[in-house]
Amino acid sequence: MARLTEHGLRRSVGVPGLFATAYGNVGSSIYYALGLVAFHALGLTPLVFMFAGGLFVLTAKTYAEGASMFPEAGGSSSFARHAFNDVISFFAGWALTLDYIITIAISAFFVPHYLGAFFPALTHNPGDIIGGLITIALLAALNIRGLGESAKLNLFLAVADLCTQVLLVGLGFVLVLDPKLLVEQVHLGVAPTWTQLIFALSVAMVAYTGIETISNMAEEAKDPGHDVPKAVNLVLLAVLGVYAGISVVALSALPVVHHAGHYTTELGTTYENDPVLGIISRLGLHEPVLAIARDYVGVLAATILFIATNAGLIGISRLSWSLAEHRQLPSLFSRLHASYRTPWFTIVFFSLLAGLLIIPGETTLLGNLYSFGAMLSFTTAHVAVVALRYKDPDRERPYRMPWNVRIRGRPIPLTAVLGGIGTFGAWCAVVALHTDARAIAIPWMIVGMAGYFLYRKSQGLDPRKHYRIARPERPPDFAELDYRTALVPIFGDDVSATALSSAAKLIGEDGVVYAIFVLPVPSQLSLEAGLEEEEAQGRSVLESARIQARRAGIEIHTSLIRTRNPGAALVEEAERVGADVIYWSAIHAPAGEQRIGPTAAYLLSRRPCRVIIETDNRQAPRREGIPAAA
Repeated sequence: MARLTEHGLRRSVGVPGLFATAYGNVGSSIYYALGLVAFHALGLTPLVFMFAGGLFVLTAKTYAEGASMFPEAGGSSSFARHAFNDVISFFAGWALTLDYIITIAISAFFVPHYLGAFFPALTHNPGDIIGGLITIALLAALNIRGLGESAKLNLFLAVADLCTQVLLVGLGFVLVLDPKLLVEQVHLGVAPTWTQLIFALSVAMVAYTGIETISNMAEEAKDPGHDVPKAVNLVLLAVLGVYAGISVVALSALPVVHHAGHYTTELGTTYENDPVLGIISRLGLHEPVLAIARDYVGVLAATILFIATNAGLIGISRLSWSLAEHRQLPSLFSRLHASYRTPWFTIVFFSLLAGLLIIPGETTLLGNLYSFGAMLSFTTAHVAVVALRYKDPDRERPYRMPWNVRIRGRPIPLTAVLGGIGTFGAWCAVVALHTDARAIAIPWMIVGMAGYFLYRKSQGLDPRKHYRIARPERPPDFAELDYRTALVPIFGDDVSATALSSAAKLIGEDGVVYAIFVLPVPSQLSLEAGLEEEEAQGRSVLESARIQARRAGIEIHTSLIRTRNPGAALVEEAERVGADVIYWSAIHAPAGEQRIGPTAAYLLSRRPCRVIIETDNRQAPRREGIPAAA
């Protein structure tokens, strides 16, 4: 039997959920990255994707080790905090905020382009700009109201997306693949020129947006040391295979041509903003199959990009919480909406910035800015993980990167060293070749760092030292029990003594009642987010339950847990304590749960044990999953 804690996190995401979320974010990038890269790389587009994919592999391994050591929101910012100091941590975190803003902007901007399969006006200005702004505004409003992520929906879409991309590669290999053409359209030094090639290499990392998702999701993994590295490896295989296949098919369907003294491909011109639809249109499909294929890809791509935009909003909310939690951003960034308990200011602030970047309608601008922030974050992550091998060699590392060499008695991972050199070189290329990066991204970093030092000074805090908002310490675990048990969910601020007594009668005099106060955490927040008022209320409610139980002579143990999914948390608790029955008093359940709400319905569908649902007094008690005589 598992132990319960008075104050604990509910880690409930396994390998499928981690893979689905990560692939849904990284895999969505092909819908816009292909055109951005092909415009510059021309016939070398597949090789450019593979080179960038190599850096992605090295970086993903670094994140796997770092996230398994520190399964918390923040990614490279968190790694740098543990390896160095808060100045470096904020530097990485502020660069990462730029990545999230660009992820929101670029994903939202391409949603209308794929919906252009139905509404052609959305494929060009101003339709695409308006459509992108509406997408951000809609998701911001929904996130303020508490829109979350559905693990089942993410898994379904990730599988559908992967299957569609694999099918596209398969059809392309059969219908249009021409290896001879792929070789003949490469004129290195001319098409592309060396400058174009380096430029394309620096842009190509936009294809791998979403890698930070892996570290953010680690805080919810059931077993971070095992699940995160395994999910990383699966994402690597899927992403690299799909990107290689699609880019090869794309240049067979839309080859490089010489026109008016220039080499171009329609992949980077005509179909720059909807490259996958461009591939579909040149596979040689006939009506009505072509129309069906275009509509299907248009809907799927728009949906995936919509989900990626939402993931960006959730990611930047969690990052801001992490920075505010460690006194690196003002507390305003962790302020919750009075009714919806979501970080409304963070959502509105960063949504407005993403909207401003959409208004010019320049996809190249968005790609350049992403590469700047990503390369800084990735480089910091590599350096931090290597530094931790020196500074904290005895820390438990559930996953260790391969290819280690001993330097001064410490095993140093060559993967991180090579990855750091590669990402830093790519960052230098971005700064040297992309005027947008110099004009926008560098001022962004300067303003952010200046604001950080001013904020710490105003608070009387040393900018280098670690600080964290004080939270109540967690009591020690309860001892494991082998009694017959009943689990009683508690909601709101009303504890039903009748429910506790009824549950106690069901399990007999020697039984134990587990009273569970479930604190739902919005997906926009880290599982470790504050919610101090809600926790205080929960502890007060549990204390009231203990008093009432003692008066009634009931043996009781209590627990307060945080979770994204209350139903799943209760099922897991029932299984962990070996509960014989779950006694649900719907009389005191929150609005919408008085009868068979979503949480109760989940319990009835899973039925980890016998379930009793006590409805309001005007109806006979409803018992589910137990004999009528019970």
